[in-house]
Amino acid sequence: MPQIVFLPNAEHCPEGAVVEANTGETIIEAALRNDIDIVHACEMSCACTTCHVIVREGFNSLEPSDELEDDMLDKAWGLEPESRLSCQARVGQQDLVVEIPRYTINQVNESH
Repeated sequence: MPQIVFLPNAEHCPEGAVVEANTGETIIEAALRNDIDIVHACEMSCACTTCHVIVREGFNSLEPSDELEDDMLDKAWGLEPESRLSCQARVGQQDLVVEIPRYTINQVNESH
């Protein structure tokens, strides 16, 4: 079972976290199941960029992003080559190291 290491983020996981992930589940599903509340304003439908993450290790083990995700990522704050929407990035067999960016393009978010 692969692990996801979430790097420290002052708002979402101040001390960082290591969680078990199921192959085939999305990064955000694993995060939410482990009480790491990544913002997801569109209810994980690939219609916003609030769940943007940067995959620092294991990026190449993810299935490639599709055109819709790429179009949305173009709007993300702090976009990097290893950026993904956590609602679209499905965990493979390899461990991941993920950074949750400090800011999102959205000024308002709702608690879920």
